[in-house]
Amino acid sequence: MLSAEEQLRVISSGADRVVPESALMEKLKRNEPLNIKLGVDPTAPDIHLGHAVPLRKLRQFQDLGHHVTLIIGDGTALIGDPSGRNSTRPQLTPEQVAANAQTYIDQAFKVLDPEKTTLRHNAEWLAPLNMEGLLSLTSKFTVARILERDDFQKRYGSNQPISIHEFLYPIMQAYDSVVIKADVEIGGSDQLFNLLAGRELMEKMGMEPQVCLTLPLLEGTDGVQKMSKSYGNYIGLTDAPADMFGKVMSIPDELMGKYYRLASTESVDRIDQIMAGLEAGQLHPNKVKRALARNIVAAYYDEAQAEQAEQAFDLVFKQHAVPDDIPQYAGERPLNDEGQVYVAKLICDAGLASSVGEARRLIDGGGVRVNGEALTPKSYNVDPSLLEDAVIQVGKRRFVKLV
Repeated sequence: MLSAEEQLRVISSGADRVVPESALMEKLKRNEPLNIKLGVDPTAPDIHLGHAVPLRKLRQFQDLGHHVTLIIGDGTALIGDPSGRNSTRPQLTPEQVAANAQTYIDQAFKVLDPEKTTLRHNAEWLAPLNMEGLLSLTSKFTVARILERDDFQKRYGSNQPISIHEFLYPIMQAYDSVVIKADVEIGGSDQLFNLLAGRELMEKMGMEPQVCLTLPLLEGTDGVQKMSKSYGNYIGLTDAPADMFGKVMSIPDELMGKYYRLASTESVDRIDQIMAGLEAGQLHPNKVKRALARNIVAAYYDEAQAEQAEQAFDLVFKQHAVPDDIPQYAGERPLNDEGQVYVAKLICDAGLASSVGEARRLIDGGGVRVNGEALTPKSYNVDPSLLEDAVIQVGKRRFVKLV
């Protein structure tokens, strides 16, 4: 096991805050495996690179010799985490939570070492809580303390409703730390209040409090908004290798360092060398980004598929050719009264756009090509002969062959 100082350097790489760092150093100096906690609420079935940031940090801890407890929040998900919200989250059914949880677990173990991971569901201890147990827990916190949360403050100050059950969320998450005796809890930068609540509750219950380690939110491919499906800027863990490679290549150069530290499998020493080489002008940004894209694809697939993804990328972007393995679409193409096909709906039906409205916007922006020729703005209806055995391209990476 590395020295406490060396471990702290690795653990701190890419982190937002370690609270308190001195306590983590003391724990590391004991030279014993620590119990590192991450709690996740399965509110959606699929996860992307942004969701995987804390998983990558957990894997770093595992590679340093520590143990991870991954808590599936099938109890807390019924409440819904209010962090960063300006309104009450819709409550999920137990069936929705269970379905989402299984998909999340399958994807999480693409990153984590199963031999060093304990999987727990917090409904194990939250569901049996009776009124006495619930009152005992809630008595450890004051309303003033809960209202210190930034999001609660904003909602309260703007007369936005806050449901009583939302106050229970940080308390329930804190209780998770008590039950599993966490040494360190990991979360996003927007989770600091919840993590500190766990530290506070452990202390009040006579336990050694956990250290709180927060990680920054990862911006998506647009380089501006946090990675999210709703923003359309995400890189999914189940994306095809070629799509994943292309999306990584599309991130702004200034984000490469952050992606290397938060999303890649490269060592901290190697990342430091790469960043120093970039800053000194000794490494070309395109080569560095290609290496990053290959690393990320290989992390979720393998080296061979990462190489194939790079070749497919070059085929499209350097040679302007159509990939060999594009999907086919044989859906109906009904004619309107003028004998034309509403191509905006066709694009949506073929899975190249999330809605007809998005397809129209893509056409207007010059982002739709038929057999290599861009559709002119407002050309939402086209002659059916144009679509015979045609290849439709949307953006730089999405293709479909009409059959």
